[in-house]
Amino acid sequence: MAAGLAGALLALPAMADGLPGAQRVVAVQPAAESLPMADRVLVLKGERRLQLLRHGQVLREYRIALGLNPVGHKERSGDFRTPEGNYFLTRRNPRSDFFLAIQVSYPNAADLRRARRNGWQAGGAIMIHGLPNELKRTPEYYQRTDWTDGCIAVTNADMLEIWLMTPDNVPIDIRP
Repeated sequence: MAAGLAGALLALPAMADGLPGAQRVVAVQPAAESLPMADRVLVLKGERRLQLLRHGQVLREYRIALGLNPVGHKERSGDFRTPEGNYFLTRRNPRSDFFLAIQVSYPNAADLRRARRNGWQAGGAIMIHGLPNELKRTPEYYQRTDWTDGCIAVTNADMLEIWLMTPDNVPIDIRP
C-alpha cells in the first residue's frame, strides 16, 4: 500500500496559470525505494518526540502531540492517555478522519488483563496520524497542544514520511 501511495506522489503536475511564458511545473518526490526503512519506532512521550530507527541509529526524528491527558499509561477507554509499552504498527488507513493513520497494537495481552482486573474497557484505536482532514482549530493549536484522544499526532508531511519508512508490523516502543 505504501508503494502505491509513493507512486501516486512521484510526479504531481501543477497547472500553468495561463500567463504568457508560464510553463507546466512538475514536483517530484523521492521514490519510496530511496528512503531508508525503519526497523523500530521509538516514542519518547516526555520529550514529545518520535524516532524512526534502523539498527539502533536514528534515521528521522519528529515532534509529536499526544492525548489530552498525556502523563501515565493508558488504562481504559476515554482516559485520553497515550499508552506506554511495547507494541507493533499493525494496520494502515489511508482514508481515516486524519491525514493517514497507522494503528498501534494497543491493547496488548497485559493491557487487557489489567483492564479486566479493574472492570474497565481497555479502549483501542490508538494510531499514529497526521492532522484532522477537517481542522476544527487553528493550525497553531495543533502544533503547540496535546490534542488527541490518546493517539500520536504529527504534521502531515511527517506522517507521509513515517508512512513510507515503516513496514507493517514494525515494533513501536512508547516510553514515558
